[in-house]
Amino acid sequence: MIRLVIHAPTPEALERGRRNLANLLKADPDAQVELVANAGAVVAALKNPHDLDCHLLVCRNSLIANELQAPEDINVVAAAVLHIAQRQHDGWAYLRA
Repeated sequence: MIRLVIHAPTPEALERGRRNLANLLKADPDAQVELVANAGAVVAALKNPHDLDCHLLVCRNSLIANELQAPEDINVVAAAVLHIAQRQHDGWAYLRA
């Protein structure tokens, strides 16, 4: 089974990541995939919701830095870097969008 974490640190990377996510799920609907947003991508993600945001994880550190709160339907991780490192340690593939 494919297990992929897509990292999006910028608004442009978020858009690429969302396309990557959609394309992967179209090709392999059983894939486990997460789109992890931090830095500027967090602001963009909250301003522009997407149909596939059930796969989105936003960085709490970035929320705090930008004085934002995530809606209840958006998953939050303590630190994007730690979450990505843990996923890689668990055998997930990494893609920088």
